[in-house]
Amino acid sequence: MNKTIRRASVFTLLLVLALLVRATWVQFYEGQALAEDKDNRRNAIEQYALPLGNIIVGGDTVTGSARTTGGDLKYKRTYTDGSLYAAVTGFSSQVYGATQLEGVYQQLLDGTDTRLKNPLDTVTGKRSDPGDVITTIDPAVQKAAYEALGDKKGAAVALDPETGKILGVVSTPSYDPSAISTSDSDAWEKLTKDADKPMTNRALRQPLPPGSTFKLVVAAAALEDGLYSSVDEKTDSENPYTLPGTTTPLANESKSAPCENATIRVALQYSCNNVFGKMAVDLGQDKLKAMAEKFGFNDTSQDVPVRAYTSVYPSDMDKSSTALTGIGQFDVTATPLQMAMVSAAIANGGKLVTPHMVSKISDADGNTLEDYDDETESKEIVSSSTAEQLQSAMRTVVEDGTGTNARISGATVGGKTGTAQHGENNSKTPYAWFTSYAKDDSSGKEVAVAVLVEQSDAARSEVSGNGLAAPVAAAMMRAALED
Repeated sequence: MNKTIRRASVFTLLLVLALLVRATWVQFYEGQALAEDKDNRRNAIEQYALPLGNIIVGGDTVTGSARTTGGDLKYKRTYTDGSLYAAVTGFSSQVYGATQLEGVYQQLLDGTDTRLKNPLDTVTGKRSDPGDVITTIDPAVQKAAYEALGDKKGAAVALDPETGKILGVVSTPSYDPSAISTSDSDAWEKLTKDADKPMTNRALRQPLPPGSTFKLVVAAAALEDGLYSSVDEKTDSENPYTLPGTTTPLANESKSAPCENATIRVALQYSCNNVFGKMAVDLGQDKLKAMAEKFGFNDTSQDVPVRAYTSVYPSDMDKSSTALTGIGQFDVTATPLQMAMVSAAIANGGKLVTPHMVSKISDADGNTLEDYDDETESKEIVSSSTAEQLQSAMRTVVEDGTGTNARISGATVGGKTGTAQHGENNSKTPYAWFTSYAKDDSSGKEVAVAVLVEQSDAARSEVSGNGLAAPVAAAMMRAALED
């Protein structure tokens, strides 16, 4: 073989080797990436080739699958009482992806979760039968919250303080996930451009100023720190209280309320801003922040299992700003989930059980793959003595204070109202809050609740936690305590 032919042969061999290397690279590396690409049509075809697994509430399925007519996607997602449970299920769409529990458990629900495969499925590559998601949601509590909120813009969360089970998650206005389960672009555009943002989960994913409901956290810090030994000890609280470094008085809602040097009980009963503004400054931002974080503020990884947005207690403030955080203003924000956790910890003797919305997941035969009820953790937030004192003070709020609309016959109820400023110089309608706990006098069954009313038809002068949010909380607590 002459030199020219030999060189041509070597060059051709190198080209063949390069082609083989490239083909291998595409097949085993880029091919996997292409297969997993969210825009790969084959993934949607495979996902909707068979019925999906279901999300279950109170023993009944609230999701389903229906045959489509035409097209290459054989099935679409359907929802029973879609608007009622949208804040729980989220949506699963052939075009727009999946959110909430539909997104978190997508592989379980479409049968691609490796835990569903048996040895034969592994060998043959057959898609496994899908699994189910069994939630902790109590349908009675969910319905009570949804109906009580009605056409108000707001949200509500109910927890079992002892187990951490989330009994209700409602966000209004809501939407029907069935409307966007296919490629209905008009329905999608209408929802995404709606100024009321019906697809926003206000219960878990929209932190707003909690107003006076945050005074429970301040009171807990003062008692735990020893600034005050009891909720019935008089505080050192002049009225009016001038914000440090300013000439601005921190006014109280009721000028006739007995807020000067009031005890913590009376200060919660009448929601005295001067007491808690001064208390926040006396404690200092570091101690307040530490207590807030024990309750769950500033936690960036709060999964229930849907990721909840972080509730915030700020840092690096001057004393006047610290005073404002004492009444749940300045840069303090909280979700209804977070404020329900505050009441739950107080109701549970000072211990907070990790909140969770899913009880367990199972395979197609009902066999449990993971039991989340057995995986909950409990941590002490405040001492049992502090918790008992705060429970007592919260009962005074409901029995003879600003939260009388939360009273329930046959149950012991404690709560705290809140009205948070909204807009520059409080130019917009305030937010109405209520957080509470209730205990059935005969069975001992307990529930903790937080309600936020962001907007309603009520006149500005009529916006209050007791007037708007407490009745919603009462409806939820009543439903939770009924057998």
